Amino acid sequence: MHSRPRQSMIGRAGEWGGLPRRRLLQGAGALGLAAILRPTAVFAERDDDNERLGPFGPWSTPRNLGAVINQSRTTDLNTHPGISKNGLSLYISSTRPGGVNGANIGNNPTGFLELWVSQRTSLEAPWGAPVNLDAFNTVPVINSIGSNTYAPNFSADGHLLFFSSTRPGGSGGSDMYVSRRSNKHDDFAWQEPLNLGPVINSPQADDAPNYFEDEETGIITMYFASTRPAGSNEHIYASTLGDDGTFGAAVLVPELSSTSNETRTSIRRDGLEFFLASTRPNGLIGKNDIWVSTRDSTLDPWSMPINLGPTVNFAGEITGAPALSWDGTTLYCYSTRPSPPHFGVRDLYVATREKLRKHERRDESDHQRS
Repeated sequence: MHSRPRQSMIGRAGEWGGLPRRRLLQGAGALGLAAILRPTAVFAERDDDNERLGPFGPWSTPRNLGAVINQSRTTDLNTHPGISKNGLSLYISSTRPGGVNGANIGNNPTGFLELWVSQRTSLEAPWGAPVNLDAFNTVPVINSIGSNTYAPNFSADGHLLFFSSTRPGGSGGSDMYVSRRSNKHDDFAWQEPLNLGPVINSPQADDAPNYFEDEETGIITMYFASTRPAGSNEHIYASTLGDDGTFGAAVLVPELSSTSNETRTSIRRDGLEFFLASTRPNGLIGKNDIWVSTRDSTLDPWSMPINLGPTVNFAGEITGAPALSWDGTTLYCYSTRPSPPHFGVRDLYVATREKLRKHERRDESDHQRS
């Protein structure tokens, strides 16, 4: 079930797509990074995506993804998921043993986060056991020995993987990185990642990249959480991909940020719905909840985020790291809720909602007017 990659392009004289690695690592404005980030004919591939998204019904109660995904040590974190466009590959951030950090104990009390992937053969099939992204590499490529690697996110075409890492050589406490693969269906063919550079990254922590391609305007925006400028709470920032193929200076998104903590985010593919994890007090149910913001068009500002409520969030516990499916009907997240089954410090969960049919839309509209 787990496809093995062809010989790594990195293993051949340090080349990536025929370009010397030295040329690719010359900085955020260099040709290499710009070539990787520059969008290709992505929208032309979306002939099955013309149907309007939503409206949707309410979210279900999150369901624990079970022992296959979450079973490890009771001290482990299974957190910060990412779901592929076709819904058949679930990427997770986990401190479980067996990755590039071996037993994964050492000086870090919970171990180091690494990226793993679970696959399934269809949307109705069960998830397989997670496999480390470096399982078939002779040396670590995606994960890092002695550092955290976490919060996976994909470009719309499936060729780019964005993530955060505290590995050496970055701009600050944690930086955002990108890796590319030629075959978008091969979860083990990711090439050596590149730091997104000091323009978008800062001396503070820059976490949880959330890549959005606006089909209406063609603008590409990277949303992420950052502790800039003073290294206190994380807030939501945005950076736009420039004509030179690199991300520009990031700006605060005030309508999505508060004086509290905002971390992992997920945006619906049409750019009209935005999920975020936050500790903001007004409406808070647990210690950290998932909230949602909307807008009428991608040119409009975001609405004030509202709490997803007690169906999704859990009183007194942490629920966070939302990852939305391509069709908008499935939300993956982590939670510390104690309700059985429960396996680690954090477990991964999934909630679903249905797209409303036309008569259901009318009924809901009539109910709102009455």
